[in-house]
Order: sequence, then structure tokens, then C-alpha cells
Amino acid sequence: MTIHIEALQCDVIIGLLDFERDKPQPVIVNLEASYRYEANQFIDYAEIVDAIQEELKTKRYTLLEDALLGLKIILYARYPDLQMLWIKLSKPEILPSCTVSLSKTWHF
Repeated sequence: MTIHIEALQCDVIIGLLDFERDKPQPVIVNLEASYRYEANQFIDYAEIVDAIQEELKTKRYTLLEDALLGLKIILYARYPDLQMLWIKLSKPEILPSCTVSLSKTWHF
């Protein structure tokens, strides 16, 4: 099975620039997580959403790279049955002409 979480928006402190450290800005999270489903052993997607929001709001990352790795660490620790995890973090308001994003895929 693969869980898809699309366009999860969180207002968080993230970034290197002074104005990014002063007030929250929107970050959009997209995620795919594959796992082996057997006999009602499932992963609750609402719990994944809560874990993502909690991590991003409490850690106040400076780099998207570090936020991406932080999300991977907490999600794999909570869900060791994951087989694949893909996360994309986007900052839609940091530049006036585009949305910038960073993504990574892990296979376990």
C-alpha cells in the first residue's frame, strides 16, 4: 500500500534569512509512504499528518534539507515497516515568481 498526502500546508518558522526567522511562512508538504499491508496492520495517515505538523512547528529548521531529514527520522522511527518514503517540501512565498521545493526518496 502507498499513502499519499498532498498539499499539506503548515505555517512554520523555516529559513536562513532574518525575515524568515521572525514570522511563520507557509510550507507545503507532499508525501508518499509505501508499506506492506497485512491483516489489518495499517498506518494511520492522520497520525502521519499530525507528526509532520508537530515536527515542523516545534523544530524551527533553518534549511529545507534539515527539515526533510528530520521528517524522515521521526516517520521511520514511528513506522519501521515503511518500505519507501518520498517527501517534498515547498516554500510557495519565498520568491515572487515561483515556488521552490526540495525532495528526497528513501528505500528501507
